[in-house]
Amino acid sequence: MTDVADTFVAVPRVNGVALHAPGETLAPEALRQRACSELLRQAAQREALLAADDEPAIDGTMSEAATAAIDTLLERALNVPEPSDEACRRQYAAHSARFAAGERARVRHILFAVTPGVDVVALRKRAEAALLDVRCHDGKEGDAFADAARTLSNCPSGAEGGELGTLTSNECAPELAREIFGKIEIGVLPRLVHSRFGLHVVEVQAREPGVTPEFDAVQGAVANSLRQQGFVTALRQYLQLLAGAAAIEGVDLESAATPLVQ
Repeated sequence: MTDVADTFVAVPRVNGVALHAPGETLAPEALRQRACSELLRQAAQREALLAADDEPAIDGTMSEAATAAIDTLLERALNVPEPSDEACRRQYAAHSARFAAGERARVRHILFAVTPGVDVVALRKRAEAALLDVRCHDGKEGDAFADAARTLSNCPSGAEGGELGTLTSNECAPELAREIFGKIEIGVLPRLVHSRFGLHVVEVQAREPGVTPEFDAVQGAVANSLRQQGFVTALRQYLQLLAGAAAIEGVDLESAATPLVQ
């Protein structure tokens, strides 16, 4: 007989505040997002920017007051330098493809959706096995990718072999766009792509390059890109400070590539 204590799973917490309801399962990215948001909410309370009686909902949503207080907190706490003209030109030279207009890619995918209660570890293992299988069969007889999409994908496109058609970066989730556009890879990507929907095995079947404008035409966009990078770096460092002073249970914040904050 299994002891009840052996089956109990502690709910992840930040300074004693539960990040989800008992029995609920979140994907690691969603759990880190809630932890980061809660760290900032509590920091806003300590700075008297948010009422002490403001409480987070168990589903991770925030009050309008908390959202506004966090915005004010970050404006005060983060030092984001203004990019210089030289830095903008270096960024453009190194990543000019990112600013190309009209780039298109013919894409198909296999979606392993993260839904409430799903075993995320088991889901990742299935996704990794599918990725390995389709990569091993890439270019061989038959269409292993389409077969796997019809069998495994949680997206309606699975019935069509995972076909998403020819897309621009604005026609897919930002997480997918970052992995697909501004690159030269053709074929099955050698990594799982994480998005708000779950885990994706992605194949880029063809690319149509866009037109790269001159620096002067995109200088503002380049500067905004550098500002965003500076903001992300400053936010990551600030969250590390908050996390170092907090009691965090059941959340691995160190593995976050970027701070996941709503």
